[in-house]
Formats: sequence, C-alpha cells, structure tokens
Amino acid sequence: MINILEKLRTSMDQFRRSEQKVAHFVLKCPKEVIHMRIVDLATEANVSEPTVVRFCRALGCDGFQDFKLKLAQVLATDTSFAQFSMNDGDTVGEFSRSIFDSTVGTLLQVRDRLDITRLQDAINLLANANRVEFYGYGASGAVAVDAQHKFFRLQMSTAAYSDPHMQNMSAVTLTPGDVVVAISQTGRTTSLLQSVQLAHDAGASVIGLCPSGTPLAEQVSLPLYIDVPEDTEIYTPMTSRIVHLVVVDVLAVGVAKLRGPKLAEHLKAVKRSLQGLRMQDQRDA
Repeated sequence: MINILEKLRTSMDQFRRSEQKVAHFVLKCPKEVIHMRIVDLATEANVSEPTVVRFCRALGCDGFQDFKLKLAQVLATDTSFAQFSMNDGDTVGEFSRSIFDSTVGTLLQVRDRLDITRLQDAINLLANANRVEFYGYGASGAVAVDAQHKFFRLQMSTAAYSDPHMQNMSAVTLTPGDVVVAISQTGRTTSLLQSVQLAHDAGASVIGLCPSGTPLAEQVSLPLYIDVPEDTEIYTPMTSRIVHLVVVDVLAVGVAKLRGPKLAEHLKAVKRSLQGLRMQDQRDA
C-alpha cells in the first residue's frame, strides 16, 4: 500500500506553488480531508478545483476520489501522523499538537526503515572500540555532546567535537581500532567530510548518522540512514535532531548490553554517586 502522506512529504518541492497550498492543508488536516468534497478542499486551500485535481495526479492518483481512498487507507493504520504545518492564526494548542504528532510520526518512519543488521554492526564496532569520537555541527553538534555523555557513562574513552579545527586534530590522532560517529542532518557539510576523510586516513572506522544518497553516506565505513524530510519554513521544528538522539540511545543501550553485568553494576554506582547532589524528596523522608 502506498503511504500517500509520506509520498506527499517527499514530493513537496516538486509541486507548483498553488499545489503546495493543497499539500500543506492535507498534511495539517488529513482526517478532515477524507470527508471533504473537491470543492471543500479547494476552498480551504484557497485554490481552484483543477489545482486539486492536478495535485492528486502529481501524487500518482487517478483523481480526487482515488487520492481520498489512499489517504483513508494510511490513516486507518493509526501509524501516520501529520507533517508539521502552521499558519499564523494557529493557536498554541493547534501548533503544539502538530509538532508532537509530526515528531512521533517521523520517529516511527525512521524506526521502520532502520537496517537492523547495520545497527547491530554499529553496536559491535562501538563496543569493541578503543576510543569513540562524536563529530557534528549546529544541532548535530548538540547531539554529539549528548552522545559523548551517554557513552562516557559506559566506561568508554569518548569525546565530542563541533569545531572544525578540533575535529581535524582529533581525526589525525586516531588509530586503527578507534571509531568516529559522524552526525549530520544534510550529509553535505564540507568540513565534516574533510574530518571523516582524515579519520579514514588514520585507520579509524566511521559510523555515519545521515541521509541516504549523500556524500557523507558514501564516505563513511558504516552508514545508518536517517532520512527525515524537513522544509525550510521558519517555523519548522528540527525533528531530525530528535531522531538522532533516539538512535544514539539505541546504540548506547546495545553497547551496554554487550558489555555485560559488570557495566550494570558500574551504572548503579554512578547513579548512587549523583544522589548526594539532589535535594531529598520530602515524600521519601
């Protein structure tokens, strides 16, 4: 079955401007659309009826009724959530729900697409690494810092760098047996690609959290494809950042399981060491 909402999101740039108005309304209110007539959708999107027909055919549908049927089939699975879309008149309740739904939907899509074999290979690589370095810029740099924190707790030698000079210096000091995790939403950052090449030259393995078909995906030793379509609207939340954080959690849990019971005891000790830094809950007194 064609996931018409997913196809709609990935085809957004191919639509004419008037057809994009229809697309944004469908992504915002998919459940309402399946009960609409063509004239109703045209009115809500502020376009003509022929524009709605062209929109449906651009998605590979025979017409408006065929489009509504495919949309209803997707919504019936209860696993599709609308892509984030906001109008200036939206209330806090409306756009907050839209952000949550969009993020949940993206997480489910990436979960179902992840190659489990590659994921296991990445876990094995990290569990046996002498040293693990996390590279990223901007929002991906924040993910790299979070990843370093998680793997540091696993008694691993780790570091995170979001500065190109530090990344290059780190990369040339790596040795075989070391692992770099390169994180990028675009997979096209030239400074990151340069650092990854230096890490390869030093003999290190490189895991990439990045979109498929990008220069970074082609350059790393082991790519984990994170395909999250995000447009350039100023209000659009960076859902990819959330997905990267969750994939890092999966990798960390996988490594923790491989490292066995001794690590579990260590993590308990770490938790106990933090208790003195917190105020006592009066309910426990």
